[in-house]
Amino acid sequence: MSVWQIIVLVFIVAIVTAVIATLRTRHKDIKKVAYMMDALEDGELNFRFQETDRFNRTLNRIRTIFEKQRQAHEQDSWTRLIRVLTHEIMNTVSPIASLSDALSRSMDETGHSELDVKTGLDTISDSSKNLIKFVETYRQLSGVARPVRKAIDLQELMDSVISLNSEFAAGLGAVCTYRPKEPDLMIYADEGQISQILINLIKNALQAGAKHIDITAGMGKDDEVIVQVANDGEPIPVSAQEQIFIPFFTTKKEGSGIGLSLARQIMRQHNGSIDLVRSDTTQTVFELRFR
Repeated sequence: MSVWQIIVLVFIVAIVTAVIATLRTRHKDIKKVAYMMDALEDGELNFRFQETDRFNRTLNRIRTIFEKQRQAHEQDSWTRLIRVLTHEIMNTVSPIASLSDALSRSMDETGHSELDVKTGLDTISDSSKNLIKFVETYRQLSGVARPVRKAIDLQELMDSVISLNSEFAAGLGAVCTYRPKEPDLMIYADEGQISQILINLIKNALQAGAKHIDITAGMGKDDEVIVQVANDGEPIPVSAQEQIFIPFFTTKKEGSGIGLSLARQIMRQHNGSIDLVRSDTTQTVFELRFR
């Protein structure tokens, strides 16, 4: 073998070795990206790659950016929750304190008062009961039971939910329908909890003046079951769309403000999600994803 042949052979071997090494590195990098995407999707940010190369440092920077955004979002959510809690409690406690003080100051040494003591005490009693009800509602929100899952036929679940709401809907001149995009759709979930979410969404739609509530279901790209609950009622104000999942936030006079936040907690415990994907003069659509 000549010197030139040896040189060419060495050159070819070097190229092949470099290509194989590059392919191996690329394969590892693809696995890292896939792992990171799964972790980010599940909200798990407690991972970190060894910063031995530029690619790992880039992935770690992306992870840090997501972590900072999540912390900022959580801080904002807690701030808004505390603001709502403070507002509700102060609205109830302030009249109690003011009225109690007024009754105390109006009484003379014999215990007589120029104010109507019974009416005042009744008002204090009602306000106290409202505060207890509010605290009970908060306890309900913070104590969501762990889901007891089983295989559920979506057609049967929807038939049950629609039947439960049929009389209420008919009384308001509304119609609720279910249209599966694929046959024999199943979810693995807690039937009672998912029914609670769907009933709440239908009830909200009816209270918003909806005449048509259209529920659809189908498979997503990643083998997810996607359920959409659409209605033609009054749209949710743009200013409120980012806050409707905050506990105790409500746009209704008689609402408790925990229905949607409770729904989000339930879906998270199912490793799923619930989001408002549209709300305008044509349609309001909530989307549930079961993974």
